[in-house]
Amino acid sequence: MGRGILDEAHIHPAIRETIANNHADIVREVQAAITQNDIVIVGMGQNPFPKKARKLLDQQRLSYKYLEYGNYLNGWRRRNALKMWTGWPSFPMVFVKGVLVGGANDLQSLIGTGELARILSRKP
Repeated sequence: MGRGILDEAHIHPAIRETIANNHADIVREVQAAITQNDIVIVGMGQNPFPKKARKLLDQQRLSYKYLEYGNYLNGWRRRNALKMWTGWPSFPMVFVKGVLVGGANDLQSLIGTGELARILSRKP
């Protein structure tokens, strides 16, 4: 299943660099964390769902990297770059072994079915 992304042919050449560099630092930071950690949670302050995801992993005694970007009142422009990059509409964004698995409720489902343990046990 593909998702719609505006084709580069439909972006004027004069603005392509602006688009490519728009908050690219936050995307690179998350990409680096995903490369270096089996589990990464990307969240924001004042949102209960990143806390729920962290609590679920703490209960499983699994280590993870947590990245927090702003809260409801600030940092939304930077977080928007992550939403555009992943296509995921909300926080947290949970990555396991480099794969976006969804948010806190999706993580809870993976734990409940044993799928999280299977993903983590796979060799690279």
